[in-house]
This record gives sequence, C-alpha cells and structure tokens, in this order.
Amino acid sequence: MSATRQGAIARSERYFDEGVFFDDLERRVAFRTESQEPDRMGDLAAYLNDEMRPCLEGLGFTCRTLANPVGAGPFLVAERMEGEDLPTVMSYGHGDVVRGYDDQWRDGLSPWRLQKVGDRLYGRGSADNKGQHTINIAAMAAVLEERGTLGFNTVILIETGEETSSPGLRELCAAHKDLFRADVFIASDGPRVGPDQPSIYM
Repeated sequence: MSATRQGAIARSERYFDEGVFFDDLERRVAFRTESQEPDRMGDLAAYLNDEMRPCLEGLGFTCRTLANPVGAGPFLVAERMEGEDLPTVMSYGHGDVVRGYDDQWRDGLSPWRLQKVGDRLYGRGSADNKGQHTINIAAMAAVLEERGTLGFNTVILIETGEETSSPGLRELCAAHKDLFRADVFIASDGPRVGPDQPSIYM
C-alpha cells in the first residue's frame, strides 16, 4: 500500500489511542526539571541526554548537547538532513518547568507523576512544554513510519531555561547562526483560543 497523508494521520491517532503518548509523556514528566532551582542542573541535563536524545536518534537525528554560554541549563540540538535542495524546518521546545510546589497539589496528585483524571492529564510540564514537543516529535515519527522520509530537513532546539527567561539562548543562537538557518520556524509554546480549538499564530 502506498504511503499517504491519511496513513500518517492514522498512525498519529493510534499513538494517542493506544497509550504510547501517555507513556512517553509520563516518563518525561517524571524528570524534575525545575529550572528555577539551582540544584536541578543534573535533572535538566538528564532530560536532554537520557530521554530526548535517544528518542530523536531513533528517528535518524544527529544530536549534540551544547553547554550554556552563560552557565545555565544546557541545550539539545537535533538535526535530520535529507537533502541540500530541500527546505529546512526548525522546531523549538523547552524541557524545563516551573517549580513543582508538591504540597499544593490536590490529594492523590503529584507534579512528577502523570495522571489522567476524567479527560484531563495532570503533571508538571504536560501542558508547558513537554506535551507540545512530544506531540511534534511524534508527528514526525508518524510521517517517517509511513513513508520513510520527512521530505524536508529538520533542526530541533530544546532548551532547559525558558521558565527563567531563557538565559544564554540569545548568545547560543548568535554563535550558531548557520546551524539554526531555516526556511520555517515552528514553536509550539503559546496560548490557545480554547481547549477544543487548535490555534496558529503567524
């Protein structure tokens, strides 16, 4: 059977319906990536190196972790180059979260354990931003599974300091202008019109 757009969409739907999205996000939420806490630097690095890097390398990305030029949390850069004549899409995400405030969560809930209550998922980072970059990467995985190629080059930047105003991000981008050269930039980290309405701001 030939690869199709509908086939890729069906794969994405199965990814959610069969619980794989929950499993991936559950692992990611469990990393205590509180960038506002100085003693969490090890957790920030572990999120990139132990969780995101193997995921992306499994999809054919070449990954490298870059030190923060101002000494804050590190960055992960992942590249998948399919052809010099193809457009490049750059995607962004952040693996850090605000403080967990563990004692302020409702009984039975924890910021570091993803839980489903009704039709909602609870866990720190599930809505900002671990859930978003998990979805974006899963969408690319579905296309790769369906047809073997994306049809474009990809650069993904995942930072670990967004919740502390992204220290070092400007300096990193200035030092690696060629690395981040792209035709389209997609950042899934913003407000939505409503829970049931996808929103695109351009």
